[in-house]
Amino acid sequence: MLDEADPAETISRAAARAADAVVARIESRIISGELVDGAFLPAERELMAEYGISRTVAREAVARLASRGLIEARHRYRPVVRRPGYDAALSAVNGVVSHLLNQNSGVKNLYDMRVFLEAALVRNAALHARKDDIAALRSALADNEAAIPDSQLFYVTDVAFHAVVYDISRNPVFPAVHRAFTLWLSPHWQRMLRSPERNRVNYLSHRSIFEAIVDRDPDAAERALQNHLGAAWEYVRGTFDEPAP
Repeated sequence: MLDEADPAETISRAAARAADAVVARIESRIISGELVDGAFLPAERELMAEYGISRTVAREAVARLASRGLIEARHRYRPVVRRPGYDAALSAVNGVVSHLLNQNSGVKNLYDMRVFLEAALVRNAALHARKDDIAALRSALADNEAAIPDSQLFYVTDVAFHAVVYDISRNPVFPAVHRAFTLWLSPHWQRMLRSPERNRVNYLSHRSIFEAIVDRDPDAAERALQNHLGAAWEYVRGTFDEPAP
């Protein structure tokens, strides 16, 4: 004699299938442009009426859309549509990355990945930067120098300088990765002790990277980048309770 299905489990599976169907339809509307990037997702009650679903199914669908990076959902705010792109793809793993960063050596692992990538990017910049790229770097470096007395502003201009290096690649994946790195590491970096003296040291490192790129010297650019980020890590390592290598 066959066991009778658990009614609660049957209802749960039906709700999951209904949520899958709603997610597929909304995803199609986002990709087609019917739901434009930055627009509000229809309110929960509208979703319930439009698709003939329960509140539970509507909330499950919204959660799944958020996990796929198709919407940006914040507590007490209407979800906002995010058209599929590299930023959306990376934002979909924010929760997992945040968990990994709290593990032993989590911050160091991500930082090492950043160093590895930026070493290649400054080499590329030294070989392929155009006049407008050099101008953008020079402008970012000038902003960085001007911000030395203001540690909060210095951090912003520091991020902006490195962002130009990612932009020079002309590959949309890299700037998205930089924005993700900044988002993931920012809460940890905000714990770092700052001072105008330390800001000046970092500015001079940025200047060395810039000069090597202008000189079209990829080896010097990589060396300057490695020295800069290596020294920066040693300065902040204790902040994250990371062991010495």
